[in-house]
Amino acid sequence: MFRWFIVIFLALMLINALTPWLHKLGFGKLPGDFSFRLFGRDWFIPLSSTVVLSLLASAIGKLI
Repeated sequence: MFRWFIVIFLALMLINALTPWLHKLGFGKLPGDFSFRLFGRDWFIPLSSTVVLSLLASAIGKLI
């Protein structure tokens, strides 16, 4: 179980590091990506970007 915590932590660190680069490629601006302001805070829900990146990761995984 401790290994999964490490894997999840490293995945979140990688996603956090790649976020500015992904924004430059247009991810986060797709139709279906929601951003709104609630209680004085900006919220971002990247539904479409998550689906696209998941399909891409799945395709890469099947090729390897």
